[in-house]
Amino acid sequence: MDLDRNGCDVRNDVLRRDLSDLVIKPGTSGCVVETGVLADPYSGTVISFVRGADTSGDVQIDHVVALSDAWQKGAQAWDGARMRQFGNDPLNLLAVDGPLNAQKGDGDTATWLPPNRAVRCAYVARQVAVKAGYQLWVTEAEREAMVRVLSTCPDEPLPVGETAPLAPELEAAPVPVPVQAPAPAAGAGEEPRFGTCKEALAAGYGPYVSGRDPEYGWYRDGDSDGVVCES
Repeated sequence: MDLDRNGCDVRNDVLRRDLSDLVIKPGTSGCVVETGVLADPYSGTVISFVRGADTSGDVQIDHVVALSDAWQKGAQAWDGARMRQFGNDPLNLLAVDGPLNAQKGDGDTATWLPPNRAVRCAYVARQVAVKAGYQLWVTEAEREAMVRVLSTCPDEPLPVGETAPLAPELEAAPVPVPVQAPAPAAGAGEEPRFGTCKEALAAGYGPYVSGRDPEYGWYRDGDSDGVVCES
């Protein structure tokens, strides 16, 4: 999602933050990463990223504190907005090696650590920062594992909240502020910037959800599912 309203979805935000030698897809307002190079923190290797159905999975966006782990340790009490914030928080997201991300699954510090030992202190510190920031629980085994890792690097700082970078083409000008308008059940308003959902999506906007996004009222909800401009 694009919760920070910088014009790009969070996957591309993180790819632009964590990859180097970027090539951005034309016509996407500087958002969509076509190719780049990842110095993968988990394996310590260099991975070439190429956007495509058969290649995008080589680089995945990892929730450092897995969604399932969070759910088991406090997140089940959150409302939808808090869960969306957690799931799209750049502090909890890293671009990493796809197979290693799959291997990690919903593991916590007690059950999985990056094979690259050089990054373990920073990795665990990030988990601590996320869990503390969102007031999530840790098990006794998890706490012991965190202490064991961080005792080898007592000066390791906890990362602070991060804001995803603006797309290069958007840095020179402010992001347009949506016109506040009432959102009827089936959109019947007028979009002030784009003529169609296709144009809005191409510019990095959408989807819009009824009751949350005022832009929902600018479009017709043909299938009445409460969401318009779905990619």
